[in-house]
Amino acid sequence: MTGRTPEPAESPGQNEIPGEARWPMAAAVVAAMVLTVLLPDDLRLAPRWIIPAVEGLLLLALIAGDPGRIDRRTAALRSLSIALVGVLALSAVWSTVQLVDDILHAGKETSSATSLLQTGGTVWACTVLAFSLLYFELDSGGPATRAHRMPSTPALAFPQHLEPRLSSADWRPRYIDYLYLALTNAAAFSPTDVMPLAPWAKITMGIQSLVSLLILGLVVARAVNVLA
Repeated sequence: MTGRTPEPAESPGQNEIPGEARWPMAAAVVAAMVLTVLLPDDLRLAPRWIIPAVEGLLLLALIAGDPGRIDRRTAALRSLSIALVGVLALSAVWSTVQLVDDILHAGKETSSATSLLQTGGTVWACTVLAFSLLYFELDSGGPATRAHRMPSTPALAFPQHLEPRLSSADWRPRYIDYLYLALTNAAAFSPTDVMPLAPWAKITMGIQSLVSLLILGLVVARAVNVLA
């Protein structure tokens, strides 16, 4: 007997909060689907409706399995979420590669300033949405896991993590936070107020910065050449 008082057992529901509403994430997926449909045929991974149809089916399966708020943790739902994000990311990367090829070879999709800006802007927006959903799904085990418990050392450190006085004790990052992260990282080509801590977060943010720099740099250079 040491005389120490045993630590109180942690209750299973401690630190749990209501899961995040599904609609912001779903709206981002729908927006990405619309942008994919609007892309020229040469810049899409598959025929016009194939990729949006696959993304739509995966989204409907997620909504059916965990409607309303995202708080149900199952291997099947996690697999569906990863598959959806994977399709979005693959489609965005493919469009980026095709856009770069079209610009370098003076293809028809970038032969005029109007077409160039429309196509370049659409591809850039697709990458922002894809990376925002990637951060949203991978950080701290995904939204369902974050609703139940946040790790002591998150992969992405938001200002509320670095300075707890800026938020309540049960604060959790929401999709809008990850969308803002993806947008600012794509525009500034570097972290702004969110710091990547985990290796995967540093690699992913680095890749997004390079992709955004490549798209915007080539689009601007091509636009100057077209208008000259």
